Amino acid sequence: MKSYVIRRLLALIPVLIGISLCIFLILQLIPGDVISGLLGIEENPELRAQLEKKFGLDQPLYKQYWDWISKVLKGDFGRSFRTDKEIFPEIMSRFKITAQLTFMAAFISCLIGIPLGILSALKRNTWIDGIIRVIALLGVSVPGFASATLLILFLSLVFQYYSPVGYVGLFENPSINMQIMILPSIILGTSMSGSVMRMTRSSVLEILRQDFIKAIRAKGAPEKVTIFKHALKNGLIPIITLVGMQIGSLLGGAVVTEQIFSIPGLGLMTLTAINQRDYPVIQGCVLFIAFIYVMINLLVDILYTYVDPRITYK
Repeated sequence: MKSYVIRRLLALIPVLIGISLCIFLILQLIPGDVISGLLGIEENPELRAQLEKKFGLDQPLYKQYWDWISKVLKGDFGRSFRTDKEIFPEIMSRFKITAQLTFMAAFISCLIGIPLGILSALKRNTWIDGIIRVIALLGVSVPGFASATLLILFLSLVFQYYSPVGYVGLFENPSINMQIMILPSIILGTSMSGSVMRMTRSSVLEILRQDFIKAIRAKGAPEKVTIFKHALKNGLIPIITLVGMQIGSLLGGAVVTEQIFSIPGLGLMTLTAINQRDYPVIQGCVLFIAFIYVMINLLVDILYTYVDPRITYK
């Protein structure tokens, strides 16, 4: 296991370098630049030349890339062109908010998706199964921004409930923080739960068809033990894979949801940087998101060995 983890971590280096190179080159193709946005109507060749020199944009592309990536390898993500603030502390500050939103959404997703998926498998081809499959299909099909808009309208028009404006940290005021975070978490969680329901249903159905389940039932084991101890446990690996991928994606920033609910997370930070052509911030955010996604996949692979001890990594 230790050698496998070390190999995966070493393989992370060329992956991140490849991603950094791709995002650096892609940014060069985006129309417009940050200098035009900063200078506005006061732009002239002299001021442009001064800012290009200040930001290092007057250097050849290969030198710009090397200067940036060499600093990143030392843990320095540089400074924002717009605010002149250090990028990495800002990324970590925003990531804490996105992480809270992600894990709340994942909890809601599993709380809804796994029990309904099991129920759907047990009631296969009945009206209960049909209703759950329709719910799962809606969860997968309805876009998050549409769900968010409809939920906000429903709560405000029917119950006269309005989510608090602004953001308050979890440790500053837990009550207000939960009021702010619960609606976007429900939106993301219900959207994720559709996929979890379908995966749980198919995994449990496949295990229930196995001969060892028939043998367990023949021995007179209680149905709850058969379902939860044997069927669900043996069908957890694809469910863990799906939830892990969803968590990795959300940790990269739930851009639309954060935008709708004005949550200052990593997704909103990335979107703002793209609109402002703030290249160092965009590069830093994308590289950090890629790192988080790969690490989540590594943790999922390690978790497999605890769910199924037969799995070994050499």
